[in-house]
Amino acid sequence: MLALLPARARIAVVVSMACAAALTGCSGGGGGSSSSASPTPSKASPSAGGALITIKDFAFHPATLTVAPGTKVTVTNKDAATHTVTATGKKAFDTGEVKSGQTVTFDAPAGPGSYPYICTIHPTMNGTLMVR
Repeated sequence: MLALLPARARIAVVVSMACAAALTGCSGGGGGSSSSASPTPSKASPSAGGALITIKDFAFHPATLTVAPGTKVTVTNKDAATHTVTATGKKAFDTGEVKSGQTVTFDAPAGPGSYPYICTIHPTMNGTLMVR
């Protein structure tokens, strides 16, 4: 049947079939994730494209995190103890208590700058959020 078509039509059919085969091969799994915006700290799952602070071994990882203004920051507590992520100075953000195994989010400040933070329960724990 393909041989009865003019040369251009045969090429178009072959190219269409190849494209369809390629697209079908790419359709299995691997979807993206979505997250809902929240202006205050809330329980959440880490989201793609956001920033992540992990609390482990009574330390913030990374100790310094650089983000764009307003970036959603996800905090996951992997310690057995409860912690906070609380900005010092002007108190630009505060997660409140983050219990063991809990994940919360907050929005980075809108203004550029360096925002040191601590765990108010364990004040020797400290980090810095750099907004640029």
